[in-house]
Amino acid sequence: MPNGARRARPSRRSRDAATTARRAVPHRRRPPTGRPAGGTLGPRLREAVVVPRPLRVAAAYGWRLLVVGAAVYVVFMALGRFHLVTLAVFLGLVLTALLEPLTGLLARWLPRAAAVTVGLLLGIVLVLGVLSLIGADVADAWPGLRQVFTGGVARIERWLEGPPFHLQHGSLAHFQEWVSHFVSTNRANLINTAVSGVSRLVEVLTVGVLALFCSVFFLHSGGRMWLWFGGQLPERGRSTVRTAGTAAWTTFTGYTRGIVLIAATNAVLVGCALFLLGVPLVLPLAVLEFFAAFVPLIGSPVALAVAAVVALAAKGPLVALVVVLLIVVIGQLEGHVLHPLVMSRAVSLHPVVVGLAVICGGVTAGVLGAVVAVPLVSVVWSVYGALRR
Repeated sequence: MPNGARRARPSRRSRDAATTARRAVPHRRRPPTGRPAGGTLGPRLREAVVVPRPLRVAAAYGWRLLVVGAAVYVVFMALGRFHLVTLAVFLGLVLTALLEPLTGLLARWLPRAAAVTVGLLLGIVLVLGVLSLIGADVADAWPGLRQVFTGGVARIERWLEGPPFHLQHGSLAHFQEWVSHFVSTNRANLINTAVSGVSRLVEVLTVGVLALFCSVFFLHSGGRMWLWFGGQLPERGRSTVRTAGTAAWTTFTGYTRGIVLIAATNAVLVGCALFLLGVPLVLPLAVLEFFAAFVPLIGSPVALAVAAVVALAAKGPLVALVVVLLIVVIGQLEGHVLHPLVMSRAVSLHPVVVGLAVICGGVTAGVLGAVVAVPLVSVVWSVYGALRR
């Protein structure tokens, strides 16, 4: 082509032919994400293919549950280190739940401080009055009880010597001799145990005073204390904490008042039945039934078993059998009438959950754990339900 000449443009027909040729060539697709061009799987895709999805989901929930369990364990270890303070605060909350209706009623006519003082004094007088009645009952019946129980032990021994037990004669006498020998040889250890019991009594008194001290302030200004605590939280979390706190306190107060009402009903029924049967120590056994009812499903049968032993020693096997039947009647009444009527609004736990909670609490912290387990599980479940909604 000579210099300066223009390059000839391709004709329209040649351009269309070139476009058709390009479209005819197959387009090479890009490999998917995580799959190199060589055909091997990437690390993330290879892991997703090898590990099934249910196992990955279970593993994700598993390590989260382990973290939550470790946190709960640390919290309980910290509470165990300060178990006296924890117990005192718990008892203070119980007193507050029981005396709040009375103080609220008195506050209509009296100043708040005076209403709290009168309510606490009435509660203390009631407790001391019951204890004094128990002491007077035992002191009055003690001279006759020695003779009754002496004859009752002899009667039980003769009963055990017959069918179906066929116990050898004098076995209980040998047992009494063994007990006397054990006491005489381990007198020093028993004295040390008694001394440690005095220290336990000091701890009990300390916990009682601290619980009373906490309940005074809870009754007088518990609402203001809760508002102050909520005001210290970040603003976005205040509504959640307020909802959880309201649900927890409603459930705790409902459970506490309900279990007290059930325990009082059981104690009255047991006291009336034992009085009609002529069993001695009616008032102490009724009070034992009252406190034992705070351990659901287990406490009442244990207390009535003690009453059956007393009835066996004092009145014979027939009356003891009637007391054993009373265990069944009280259990059915408590499980099918009192709990559904009184506890339906406060606690909605299955009996299996209640039984497992009582057993786990008893294994973990003894009698105190068995008492605290059910209200703790009820409060946690109530808070979970409120936050889920």
